Amino acid sequence: MRLAMIGTGYVGLVTGACFAQMGNSVICVDIDEKKIARLREGLIPIYEPGLETMVKENTLYKRLSFTTDIKEALASSEVIFIAVGTPQGEDGSADLSYVLGVAKSIGDLMIHPLIVVDKSTVPVGTAGKVKAAIGAAQKARGVEIGFSVVSNPEFLKEGAAIDDFSKPDRVVIGADDDHALEVMRELYAPFTHNHERFIAMDIKSAEMTKYAANAMLATKISFMNEIALICEQVGADVNKVRSGIGSDKRIGYSFIYPGCGYGGSCFPKDVKALERTALENGVTPHLITAVELVNKNQKLVLEQKIVRRFGENLAGKRFGIWGLSFKPETDDMREAPSVTLIKALIARGATVAAYDPKAVGEAQTHYLKGDAIVYATSKYDALNGADALVLVTEWKEFRSPDFDEIKNRLKTAIVFDGRNQYSATQLAKQGIEYHQIGVQS
Repeated sequence: MRLAMIGTGYVGLVTGACFAQMGNSVICVDIDEKKIARLREGLIPIYEPGLETMVKENTLYKRLSFTTDIKEALASSEVIFIAVGTPQGEDGSADLSYVLGVAKSIGDLMIHPLIVVDKSTVPVGTAGKVKAAIGAAQKARGVEIGFSVVSNPEFLKEGAAIDDFSKPDRVVIGADDDHALEVMRELYAPFTHNHERFIAMDIKSAEMTKYAANAMLATKISFMNEIALICEQVGADVNKVRSGIGSDKRIGYSFIYPGCGYGGSCFPKDVKALERTALENGVTPHLITAVELVNKNQKLVLEQKIVRRFGENLAGKRFGIWGLSFKPETDDMREAPSVTLIKALIARGATVAAYDPKAVGEAQTHYLKGDAIVYATSKYDALNGADALVLVTEWKEFRSPDFDEIKNRLKTAIVFDGRNQYSATQLAKQGIEYHQIGVQS
């Protein structure tokens, strides 16, 4: 099929590359001329395992191309994906200005029937607004060209997006006409032929599915983090509690690992947007509001542990930070717990040496600047002369470090573990003072 992907951010680029990999002709559109120029050169603006290779291969074989000309893309395509950002507004709602701006452009410039697919994460009712915007633009032109609007929410995990798209748990399609539904079924057939995971539903239910899924996962994380706080106060070990409840098939082990809070582009924004949607429709979302509050407080837990150990005034103290991105296998630092922690430590007078395998550039450019923070080129260099190691993001290279090296590099052998990666028994044998989430120390 001939596809156009409007927006070359995380979702648009991954979706476009994966469709091209299956033999479709995909043209990706963005208004950022410099970004398009870099993409044409094979330079990927985000870190996602496997994406750069896939983009270069499909560009080479002319299945994937990039342009700033949306008119060109609409003329040569039959299915148009809207994959632009929906940033959080001041009131917590999703800002639909980019989505509706693209919809207007489609109505202004389309010359033949199209299927328009909402791929961006959008509130319930957005498809109706997109349809109205396209129709209004056509009316202003004095034309009436057939089109359908479909909801196709994405369920990609940063760091595993290629695999998630290629081997999906489910493909959710919300459509109100049979033709559009069958086109989408054909488009996704290469990804679902081994297992029937194509789920068709009405448009509003599809829009709601995305928010409900992310809110559910965020709820599991916040629940476990609250259990961790209780465990720490009563003398229980949250790691053992997690094993005890995770063995129950009704609960499972996924998303019940205690830590220092969730971040990223999806969970924080989507939970708040769902809360806003509920309030606007007369529902008080007690649980969803609590999920967000628990997570906000959880991001302060590592700072609180450090203050209990070193005191309120951290002037003259230096901390080695392992991990900056909000999760492993990405350079995304949006809503990352590391930002909250590092800013809090610096505000108390401390200095920081930080290391991350992929996110240092993002941190330096957008999130953490100033003389109080330096960026190390290796995990061990971040520990030189530090009063403690603080692990924030559970990258694989942090899982089995050389504890003798850690001890030798640190001024005092103290580890604060925000992801409960290590064995307390092992660190005790090494003579390292160990503080983790949900366990008294």
